[in-house]
Amino acid sequence: MAPGASDPKNWSPGHYSVSLSLGIKGCLVRMAVGWFYLSVLALCSLGSICILSTIYWMRYWHGGFAWDGSILMFNWHPVLMVTSMVVLYSAASLVYRLPQSWVGPRLPWKSGHAAMHLLAFLLTVLGLHAVFEFHNHAKIPHLYSLHSWLGITTVFLFACQWFLGFSVFLLPWASMWLRSLLKPIHVFFGASILSLAIASVVSGINEKLFFSLKNGTKSYSNLPSEAVFANCAGMLVVVFGLLVLYILLASSWKRPEPGMQAEREALLRGGE
Repeated sequence: MAPGASDPKNWSPGHYSVSLSLGIKGCLVRMAVGWFYLSVLALCSLGSICILSTIYWMRYWHGGFAWDGSILMFNWHPVLMVTSMVVLYSAASLVYRLPQSWVGPRLPWKSGHAAMHLLAFLLTVLGLHAVFEFHNHAKIPHLYSLHSWLGITTVFLFACQWFLGFSVFLLPWASMWLRSLLKPIHVFFGASILSLAIASVVSGINEKLFFSLKNGTKSYSNLPSEAVFANCAGMLVVVFGLLVLYILLASSWKRPEPGMQAEREALLRGGE
């Protein structure tokens, strides 16, 4: 540092302007990080409530769970789909929003992102097996409803998305040009798949209630306790999904581009 550089008498108005600008930027970045962690805490709580609510619904009103082709096997379907396609899928999507992922090598974060999505996909396959096996035993046709069309489309896109991400962004063969070209497509379909998953869950809840509440004393239109509970669970899934989409789209929570990364690190450390 040059002699006298720290003396306020030698500072020009430009020095004060730059220092003030850096101070404001640092404060805004730290506030964004704080809000991010609060949002993640809210998401963890809300995601857990979504899963537990689905489990409670299936146990209290529909007799619990089994793996024998009966209706109790079907009860695994909503639980596994909410867990995998909504909560775990969202957690995997938010890996790159963690401030810790802004620094250092990307490979560990890419691997974690891919592994969590793969776990979500495997649980999704189990959820599909549960409903297909129940339909086979009960002689119910497959894939005739709008819910089933939405769901199978979502799973197909998820499989394509994971394969594309693994082969292009995780394996080392792809060029930076190809990755830059496909990254916006990958991000767009990531958010789109989550939106479709939420739509599938909500339509599935609606369909299950219509089938379950058929008799005159417990018809859906009379809004019995099961309908109220399941409707509230569906609304919680929607709120959860909207919060995830907001975090994914918020520019202040995205990993900074290479040219801005050093500045972001300095601001997070207080501009030192």
